[in-house]
Amino acid sequence: MFAILKKEINTFFSSPIGYLVIAIFLLLNGLFLWVFKGDFNILDYGFADLSSFFLIAPWILMFLIPAVTMRSFSDEKKQGTLELLLTKPISKLEIVLGKYFGALILIIIALLPTLLYVYTVYQLGNPIGNLDMGSTIGSYFGLLFLIASYTAIGIFSSTLSENQIVAFLIAISICFLFYIGFEGLTDFISSSFIEQLGMSYHFKSMSRGILDSRDIIYFLSVATFFIVLTKLNFKK
Repeated sequence: MFAILKKEINTFFSSPIGYLVIAIFLLLNGLFLWVFKGDFNILDYGFADLSSFFLIAPWILMFLIPAVTMRSFSDEKKQGTLELLLTKPISKLEIVLGKYFGALILIIIALLPTLLYVYTVYQLGNPIGNLDMGSTIGSYFGLLFLIASYTAIGIFSSTLSENQIVAFLIAISICFLFYIGFEGLTDFISSSFIEQLGMSYHFKSMSRGILDSRDIIYFLSVATFFIVLTKLNFKK
């Protein structure tokens, strides 16, 4: 597994893909939060608060993570190297986990520079330090679990087609469904259970600064479910 993980990370950073992903994520967040006028602009908001970042980041990641994962197995299928990979003395689960953690680490690396936003808003507060750190830390934890789930969905989607664009679109569709789709259904079906099936519900819960075990179990369950589906999707 670690050999595949290392290979994935080396592949990301030996080509422009890794650097491009990090640059795009930081650029888009930076433009919306600090440059473009609007509801997301922290300086216009007038409060020492990072809620704008945690509101927009899940949507940017919804497109960015599928762009990273779309080649994971689609490319292997297209080049005919998947069969060769499956013949190696390594289990299918280890292959999937190697691909999964390789993509996950790249996205986490892209997330790390955003800690600068925390420091900046902390300093901009009046008085300095007037920032709800509990909510901020909870939101970062929520974002990490959201990334873990998005990545599992992206890896699974890459097994469904040899075409990377098709895999990309499938991943976006599933991520959209899980993040906001169930919440949208509650507008037509008044059911708290349906709403709780969505990632947005649990992400917002963690953003309040309370790490509820139910939210953590939910995200881990979604990630595990799609990792298992990915493994089962291989031909016996």
